[in-house]
Amino acid sequence: MRHLRASGAAVIALLAALVLVLSGCSSSDDTASDGDTRVVPTIKGDVEIPANPERIVVLNYALAGYLYDLDVPVVATTTESTDQKGEFAPQWADAATEQGTVFLPWSADGFDMEAILEQEPDLIVAGGLGFPFKHATTAYDELSRIAPTVIVSDDLTEWQSQYEFIADKVFGEPQVYRDALASYDKRITEVKNNITVPAGESVFLSMLADGRAYVLIEDRGLPKEFAKVGFRPAPLFASGKYEPYTKDGDSFELSTEQVGQVLTQPTLFAAGFNADVTSIAQMRKQPIWAALPSFQKNQAYDLPYWTQRSDFDEAMDTLDIIEKQFGKKQ
Repeated sequence: MRHLRASGAAVIALLAALVLVLSGCSSSDDTASDGDTRVVPTIKGDVEIPANPERIVVLNYALAGYLYDLDVPVVATTTESTDQKGEFAPQWADAATEQGTVFLPWSADGFDMEAILEQEPDLIVAGGLGFPFKHATTAYDELSRIAPTVIVSDDLTEWQSQYEFIADKVFGEPQVYRDALASYDKRITEVKNNITVPAGESVFLSMLADGRAYVLIEDRGLPKEFAKVGFRPAPLFASGKYEPYTKDGDSFELSTEQVGQVLTQPTLFAAGFNADVTSIAQMRKQPIWAALPSFQKNQAYDLPYWTQRSDFDEAMDTLDIIEKQFGKKQ
């Protein structure tokens, strides 16, 4: 339209009209348009973040799946465990590969700040359960100098509460979470109707590579999800005899002497912690495990390590595992 020329006054009037139109079309809620910001309430106070971040760093592998489900750009995430090379979870490996996500090193002492800085993030998502939360809160000021940092509270112990916070508060996409929850609830009903649950109580273990056993607390996480399809997690933690491995932790340790006294339930599930470090077959070779009622009844079952602290996609896959293992015989 180079052949059109306008007077200075006409241009000013046109710009003024355009501003009025744009202001009338702007959102009145937390969802902002390109170039705007969003204020996220966190345990560290309100944090102003880009409404449409372009370079997100995730400092908890267990949270990364939510961001891929939301189709936001993840340039880097920490490895699943400290001091390891890292491997994408099968549930989001394709998305991570397509986006070119890289792994960031970290250790029991904290995050590698230089490696984070090199990614030039415009948003950092951190926190969650365990060491990632501890490191994020300890290094919050330093992280915030690199980019706006949102810490997911460790009070959000279930995938539902984590996903809702990230989808709604951080990225302004509450419907994505609601759709996921509806799919999960529908699948819960299907699986519950399709399986035969073993009689009696169940216990759920998280096994370390050195052989130590941790019992998952019955009213949260994996046992709570199993309860939704009809299993009865043993109320061991409710007895008041045990302390979680850390404040608000999701498990407590049993000594070797306690195993035979405490794990008397007819059904047992065991998963490795952050890796498939053992199996029911390997445990059965040890007299302390072989003597348990669940092993004697052949009602001891393996679970993949990722079932312990699952995200939405992993929770759906866990339901598939339950249905396959306990499906009603035709």
